Amino acid sequence: MTSTTEPLILDLVEWVAKSTRTYADLMDAWRTSCPRLTIWEDAVDRGFVRREATGDGTVIVVATKRGLRLLGEDGA
Repeated sequence: MTSTTEPLILDLVEWVAKSTRTYADLMDAWRTSCPRLTIWEDAVDRGFVRREATGDGTVIVVATKRGLRLLGEDGA
């Protein structure tokens, strides 16, 4: 992670881990107009968060075990 995006990725993983978030909520809250800041994509690529379909067809975003370990390592 770069020094610019590392704190933002950590913030995203922490935000997802605190509560059930829908994919739509995540996209609304973490949308950026700057194409250089691909926080969501970076978090997914690094295996910190993933999308899951629920029984009713809603897509939620969850922190993975790797993402939760990241939070523990960084004292969050």
